[in-house]
Amino acid sequence: MVRISVIHGPNLNLLGLREPEVYGALNLDQINERLQALARSEGMELRIMQSNAEGAIIDAIHAALNWADAIVINPGAYTHTSIAIRDAITAIRLPTVEVHLSNIHRRESFRHHSYVSGVVVGQVVGFGVDSYLLGLLAAKRTVEEMRR
Repeated sequence: MVRISVIHGPNLNLLGLREPEVYGALNLDQINERLQALARSEGMELRIMQSNAEGAIIDAIHAALNWADAIVINPGAYTHTSIAIRDAITAIRLPTVEVHLSNIHRRESFRHHSYVSGVVVGQVVGFGVDSYLLGLLAAKRTVEEMRR
């Protein structure tokens, strides 16, 4: 069984309310339900958390080291600002997939740069909730390839 830590960053607790034209109409609970359904059908176990605090996200990354085979993370706005989250991902050396509901490369110029993209195995952006689902499948396949 592949174990994956899913980490949602700041303001994602407001999904469904926050700019639905950008982020979609689903709330975070609905996204988590879809992630859990996919995990069950694919034989994965998930631990899911959301935080608006950078330190809590870093703590979740560190905690994944003792449990998870991989991480799927949407760092939210910390994508563009947090060297500390990048360093945490680098330190634990678990395969990590970065996901974003919107296409950060088609938005404001300050969103085009991701501090974490250079240390993750891949990035899935712009597909709404499917970004998470595709990221989850990519993380699983990465772990399975590493086990071969």
